[in-house]
Amino acid sequence: MSETLSGSDPSVSTETPLKSGNVFDASRIAEVKSWLTSQFDAVGKDVPAFEYTARSVAHLHNIATASQAKNQAAGIVAKDFRQKAAEFRSQAARIREILENVGLGQESLTPNVVSSAQVLASMSNLLNIRDTELSSFLVAIADLSLRKTAVEEKRAKVQQESKALLDYTRKAISRLTYLKRTLAQLEDDISPCEAQMENWKTNLAVMESKERQYFQQYSNYKAMLNRVGYTPEVSHGVLVEMAEHRKDLENKTKPILDTLRSYQDLPPDKALAALAIEEKKRQYTDAEKYLDDILQSALGSSD
Repeated sequence: MSETLSGSDPSVSTETPLKSGNVFDASRIAEVKSWLTSQFDAVGKDVPAFEYTARSVAHLHNIATASQAKNQAAGIVAKDFRQKAAEFRSQAARIREILENVGLGQESLTPNVVSSAQVLASMSNLLNIRDTELSSFLVAIADLSLRKTAVEEKRAKVQQESKALLDYTRKAISRLTYLKRTLAQLEDDISPCEAQMENWKTNLAVMESKERQYFQQYSNYKAMLNRVGYTPEVSHGVLVEMAEHRKDLENKTKPILDTLRSYQDLPPDKALAALAIEEKKRQYTDAEKYLDDILQSALGSSD
């Protein structure tokens, strides 16, 4: 409350102070003052002086209303707790009186019994049961067993998930190791690859130069073919066919040419031709005679 009021500095207020003619109810202001007085009197302090404005009164009235409602609720709860405590004390006194009447008072019990009773009470508090009946213990233990089973199931599930995550982690580590090894190998291959790339660049420059040269030669040859009247019909296949046809014609005309050449040896005159024929016959006869003489001489020498 002191913190709330400490922020209400009259010197910084920009609102009009409440007076008797304002629309705000004077009873609300009285309620706020009464509540402030009761709160500060409870801690032994005086209410600090501040200026009552519309905003401060409305804010303090809301706080006072909420505080009174909470105090009333707390009073009801405290009254209920006090009533229950009185009932519990009365019941405890009655049970103590009954136990003492039957000779089971705390003073007459052995230390072992007292210790067992304390353990039993501690177990009851631990299991959150109100009595020490066997059925209550069994129900509490059954509930604890169910909770234990649920926890074990969750634990098994978590262990399974942990195992799966562990497998994934191992695979990731293996993959990372492989990638690191691959990266190291690639880094080792950088120098040879750079040298090879430089060689390829040099060869590429040479090939580009050759390409330009070949394109120039192609252009020159194309211009030359255009000048000599080359057409696409004059191709290698056509030339081969023409050469084969020419060879066939030569083979067909060769006997005719040979016959014509033999006729060229004859004289153009008929009489001269007859004389030439007679001369050939005479030469033929002389040749036969010469052959017979050689044969006769060969036969005579053999005898």
